[in-house]
Amino acid sequence: MIPVLRQKDRARVLQANPGLPQWRLWGKFAATLALAVAGAVLFDWLSLPLPWMLGSMTFVTLGAVLRLRLFAPAGIRPPMTAVIGVLLGASFSPSVLDNLLVWMPTLVGLTVFSALSGLCCAIYLHKVAGFDRVTAFFGGMPGGLVEMIELGAERGADERAVALMHSARILLVVFSLPFILQWTEGVPINGYDEGSAGILDAPLSTFALLLLCAVVGTRMGRVLRLPAKDLMGPMLVSAVLHVSGLTDFSPPDEIVKFAQLIIGTVLGVRFVGVAPRLIGRMMAIAMGMTVILIALVFATAAVVATLADIPLATLVLAYAPGGLAEMSLVALALNADVAFVATHHLARILLVMLGAAPIYALLARLTLPRGHPQTDQDRTASPAQRSVDE
Repeated sequence: MIPVLRQKDRARVLQANPGLPQWRLWGKFAATLALAVAGAVLFDWLSLPLPWMLGSMTFVTLGAVLRLRLFAPAGIRPPMTAVIGVLLGASFSPSVLDNLLVWMPTLVGLTVFSALSGLCCAIYLHKVAGFDRVTAFFGGMPGGLVEMIELGAERGADERAVALMHSARILLVVFSLPFILQWTEGVPINGYDEGSAGILDAPLSTFALLLLCAVVGTRMGRVLRLPAKDLMGPMLVSAVLHVSGLTDFSPPDEIVKFAQLIIGTVLGVRFVGVAPRLIGRMMAIAMGMTVILIALVFATAAVVATLADIPLATLVLAYAPGGLAEMSLVALALNADVAFVATHHLARILLVMLGAAPIYALLARLTLPRGHPQTDQDRTASPAQRSVDE
């Protein structure tokens, strides 16, 4: 309880003295970015996959485990997510419309994978890890972090456990998958390079279009209440411009690297303030879940690859539940079909978001006797649950 009290005291200090504490927080943010850049530079020097995202994510996560005073402002992810959405939309081409029917078998495979992986992970979290049924179900669903926390909380799940499980799952999948693809498929994943102009050589129209798509798309996503609105809105606006042939601008390499740096930093900062022992315990549990997910991803992708003329590596990126923005950045680094990958991740998010609640209600009616409390009785004796509450 001490860390929680300290966070509350810090919040009171921020309200009482908005000047100096904000400078201190910006100092922490600068130190966090310096640590992230150090990790990115090291990974780049070692020629490891996606150095600007994986390097920053690794170093910031290790800093969180070592209880360094790291910080990233909450408002930094939405604008960077919007920029990433514009980058992803720029990868769409007029041929996307012609490929929608070709993608139907792969979308069916995605539906099967989402249901099977969610069921297997929920059973693993309940039977092996010891979480209660509600927490295990929504912690094991391959859906969006925010959506699963909200849906689970409404039904009595442990919000903190669900958040930690999804954060650990995304981190482990994003970190491990590029290395696995490089090892199994011989796919070089060193960085995004599509021959685009550097940031100093790009015309002003490129930056104007980036800003236009980001601002208009973000507003549209919020008005229409789209899932992953800060990403999906700008991506749709950018995609429309590219599919219609109005523009063919490519994102400068420096912007892509900075986007990877911020995404990796934000992923690592999620674990700041969590006890190192709890991080280790949750990572161990999530590692088992990640093994299940990656095995199912490759198995499903291998079957679907025999039915559709899609490279196995692209199918793996499209099915892997590592986050829409993160997997799309991996696809950019791989020079894979980003439109294909992004479309399938959006479909997965929608499928899980719309199907998780009714499927849970159905399973609860089929498996629980009438009058059985769905959360309290299951949670009392769970060692894993007690470790989350410590």
